[in-house]
This record gives sequence, structure tokens and C-alpha cells, in this order.
Amino acid sequence: MKKPKILFIGGSLNQTTMMHKISKELPECEYYFTPYFASGVLSLLVKMRILEFTIMGGEFKRKTLEYIKKNNLKLDYKGKNDDYDLVITSQDLIIPDNIKKFKTLLVQEGMTDPIDWRYHVTRFLHLPRWCASTSMTGLSHQYDVFCVASEGFRNQFIDRGVNPNKIYVTGIPNFDDFEKFTGYDFEHKNFVLVATSDTRETLKYENRKKLIQYAQKIANGRKLIFKLHPNENIKKRTAELKKYAPEALVYHGIGIDPLIANCDVLITRFSSTIFPALALGKEVHCDIDINIVKSLVPIQNRGTSAKSIADVSRELLLSTKPIVRVKEKNKYLEDLKLELKYLLKEKLVRVK
Repeated sequence: MKKPKILFIGGSLNQTTMMHKISKELPECEYYFTPYFASGVLSLLVKMRILEFTIMGGEFKRKTLEYIKKNNLKLDYKGKNDDYDLVITSQDLIIPDNIKKFKTLLVQEGMTDPIDWRYHVTRFLHLPRWCASTSMTGLSHQYDVFCVASEGFRNQFIDRGVNPNKIYVTGIPNFDDFEKFTGYDFEHKNFVLVATSDTRETLKYENRKKLIQYAQKIANGRKLIFKLHPNENIKKRTAELKKYAPEALVYHGIGIDPLIANCDVLITRFSSTIFPALALGKEVHCDIDINIVKSLVPIQNRGTSAKSIADVSRELLLSTKPIVRVKEKNKYLEDLKLELKYLLKEKLVRVK
């Protein structure tokens, strides 16, 4: 009997390791891996190295390829084999043309960006989803099932327009067993940790000086440690930190989990690091209302999310329902309706 064939699409190391964990729970299938990719004009821009700051190029692509090789996984770059029974990916901001004909399962990768002006402009003008970053996660509607981290996230995605019938609350790998963090050791204890972002590397604005000064105020004499985002310019950002906070320690090139486990306070913007910090009872400062974040915390099932997602994958493989994809015209009209609903809800438009 022929084994079902699955394509796993990676991206960042977090996304790629999530995909690997799911694949281990599907031993009866034949599976292949690829870094995140695009088709059309975006594919050309990747080849021209213009999009090196995204998960389609640069360090993200290099580390994903290294991980695939190191773990002896089968590589099918850009899914060129073209004969899959299922595609599993952790982001739908870009859906390559060659996978749209296959059954597709989307897995939430972690924290999503909050709604801001980019989100509203992107939806109203029907711009490419990637213009608004991860705040548009799930809104391609070009998938059959969407596995999410918690009921809180399920409600958030529904509010943004995702079809509730497609959402399964399974938890997500890498964020479903924070209890194990208690066993992590680190050379420093009881410090204030700042998890920086790659906002500027991805062409968005951030006042890093203001963040540093805020962190110094919170630390109030305590040891201050900055952990750089993997996608940041290490040399440039380290020099910047040393200029404004010469007393602080700067770490890069290591996992952040041991630092979170041993800090007293976490300062970040809207990073997934918020979740383990809250679960471990740390003091957290971020750009999102803490009560909202608490409602979003991924379910803790002792690391069994990959198994749950694999079970959903089997259901999808056995399903005889036809593959239906939303037409762009219909999607545009739906986006306009949702934008109007949001404006009315926020009282930005007054109806007399």
C-alpha cells in the first residue's frame, strides 16, 4: 500500500522544529521538508537576495537547510515533487501557487502581531497579507484546517475573520510544556531580561533607545541582560546597546529558554517569550495588555500537541471532501465587511 506523502514547510528554526516534531508522530507517512518559499514575483525577489531579511532567505533559510541536513530529513526544495497528499505549514501569509491544489493544514507558529494601521490598510486596500505581518495569520483561507494554540487564540482568529469550522485547538509544539523550563540552568540568576526584536531588520520602526531606557528604569540597579533576536544585526545592535547601557550584558546565538527560566522580569514587545514567562510567574512588561495575553497562553499538555496535530492530519488525509479555496473577489468583499464591523465596534465610525 502506498504511503501518504506529506510536504512540511519550515521557516524560522522555531517553525522548522515544530514541523519536525509533527512529522515524528506520522511514521506511516512519507514526508519531505522545504524552507519557506514563494512563487511568482516574490520568488524572483528572493533569488535577487532582496528579501534576505524574511524567513524565505538569509539566516532563516540557511539554518533551516542546516537543520534538515543535520537531522537527515528528505529535502524537496519548493515542493517540486508536486504529488503530495497533504501540505503542513506554519504560516499562510504567502501561499505558493504549486501547493494550492493539495489538502493543506496550517499550524499556528506562536504569538501574532497586534492589529495596527498596517493591518487595516492591508485589508481595506486588499494588499498582500505579508504587508501587515503576522497580524494577518489565517486570513488567506487557502487551507483546510488551522491548528491553534488555545481557545483564546481561536476567538482572536475568529474575530479577525477566520472560519471557525476550520479551527482546531490542539496546542502547538515548542509552547505546550513550559514546566520543563524549571530544569534549565543559567550562569546568572534574578536578573531583568530584555528579549529584543528584529523589527528594524524587517523594515519596521522601533525606538530602541527608548526601550533601553525603559529597561534600565525597571531594572533599577539589578543585573540587566539583553538577548538579541536571531535575525538582528549582531555587531550593530550590540554596539548600540553598549552605547546606551554599558552596564548591561548582551547575549546572542543561544536559546532564550534558560534565560527566561532564571530571570525575575521579562521585558519585550509582542514576542512569544511572553508565554513561558507568564507560565513561570515572571513579572512581564510588553506592548500588549497582560489580561489579553493571559487569555492567549497556549494550552499545556506536556508536549503532546504534535501528536494531536498528527491525529488531525490523519483525519484530513482520510477526508473525501473536495478541496475548496476562497476566490479573491469574495475574500475582498469579506475583508471590507469585517473592516466596517471593526470600525463600528471601536466607535471610529459613528452611525446616526
